[in-house]
Order: sequence, then C-alpha cells, then structure tokens
Amino acid sequence: MGFNSVFRSDLFDGHVSIVTGGGSGIGRCIAHELASLGTTVILSGRKPEKLETVKAEIADAGGKADFITCNIRDEDAVKALFAQALERHGRVDHLVNNAGGQFMSTVDSISLKGWKAVIETNLTGTFLMCREAKRAWMGKHGGAIVNIVADFWNGMPMMAHTSAARAGVANLTKSCALSWSPNGIRINSVAPGIIKSSGLKNYPPPVISMLRELKKEIPAKRYGTEAEVSGAVTFLLSPAASYINGITMAIDGASSLYRQLTPVPNHDNMPEWNGFHLIADIPDGV
Repeated sequence: MGFNSVFRSDLFDGHVSIVTGGGSGIGRCIAHELASLGTTVILSGRKPEKLETVKAEIADAGGKADFITCNIRDEDAVKALFAQALERHGRVDHLVNNAGGQFMSTVDSISLKGWKAVIETNLTGTFLMCREAKRAWMGKHGGAIVNIVADFWNGMPMMAHTSAARAGVANLTKSCALSWSPNGIRINSVAPGIIKSSGLKNYPPPVISMLRELKKEIPAKRYGTEAEVSGAVTFLLSPAASYINGITMAIDGASSLYRQLTPVPNHDNMPEWNGFHLIADIPDGV
C-alpha cells in the first residue's frame, strides 16, 4: 500500500522535486507523499545508504525516485546536485529544504564550533539550495520552494542556535519571495512544532520523559505527525497555493499561541522598578 494522501494521485505528474534530508524523518515522509502524487523525487543527503533505502521504498510503492548525495553546507556540492538533477531529469519544479541539524544545549554552553555548524547547516545550507535552484532552473522556468523551519516564535532556550538559524530562514523566505516573484518562483516555509518522527530518537531518555509531559501544555493535547507536515508542504507546492508567497505556516497544534514549552524556573532575580508616585493599590501577592 502506498502513501494515503488527501491530494489527487496525478497532482504532480511529470514534475521533478528535490527533497533534502530525504533519507529519514519528515523528509522521508514528504518524499513518499510527493512520489505518490506523480512527481519524480530526487532524494538528497549525506548518507547514500539511507537515500538508497527510501528510493527502494518509493519504488516498491509504485513511485519514481532517484538520489544524489550532497552536503548542503558545501557550495560546490550544491551546484553539482542541481547539475546532476538537470542532467538526469531535465527540470526541477519543486525544492523542499528539509535537511538540518541541531543539538540540545543551554545558550552559554554552545561552543563557537557548535554554533557555526548549526548555522551553516540550517541557514547557510538553505540559502545555497534556494539560490542554486533559482540560478540553475527556476529563474527561467518558475517553481515552488518550501523551507522546513521550526517552532521558534517564542525562543528556544535549549536550542538557541537552531532557533536563530530557523528565524533567519523565515526572513530569508520573505526576501526571496519578494525578489523572485517576477521569475514565477513561490517560496514559503513551514514551522513544525514537536512532531512524532525518527528525529526524537536522537534525544537522551530524560528529554524523552520531559516530552511525554509536555503534551499537556499543547492545546491539541498531542504531538503532530510527519504526514501532517507533509500535507502542508504538498499544499504549498501545489497550484492551490498559487497566491501564497513568503509566509511561514505554523504546524504546531496552536502551541505557539499558548505558552513556552521550556518553562523558566521560579526566581526573584528580576527586581521591578516603579517610579510612579501615585502607584495603584493592588491586592497583596500580585
């Protein structure tokens, strides 16, 4: 049985789509859904064995897939990726920038090396992929790009590096949308909250325990699924979103409207200042 998409099966017939980070997690799910809708998916990532596995999965489900290894932090590798994609398939209609990486750390414990690694992957890598998509094909033929960011709206105290990078991508998305509209290129972002994906396996047991409790703090009272992210990405790539450009769509069960999922501990280290000589009489303890 193939992917059970809500979109019609021939939606992307004849199209070619590049999905970075397509060897696992959300990227793997997106690749499966796009392939189920008729596009030829080009999986990209650093580990060929993962890409080969997903390519075989898609073929078994009746879809078309190829893979090209690429480190998106390497400008020459990104150029080679698009050159090979065009040589093999003749066009690139869609780009999904899903590749990324981060680790949990307090802000003051992030080393410069760790900071640069996350910024270069999540922000610089996305920039290089977007720029080359425009230069290599979309500048003359149009196309659609979707960037995967994160639920960064209220800050991410335990992942400040990726929060900064993803916020940068959201703003880059706006700039590219304005710059490339005359080329017929639409570019949007999606910002997933906590999603049940294989990426959760990278976190230590104490974090997993914390995640089990955090569901209570989400208005939806659950975490999202990979297919819910994939469905939003597919919509933004589709003709139904032809008047949507430059946005970042939250996919988070309204958690970004509710409260910070990383609570600030109680303390009394932020004394107040009130110079008003007619201060209001308020109830004790407020």
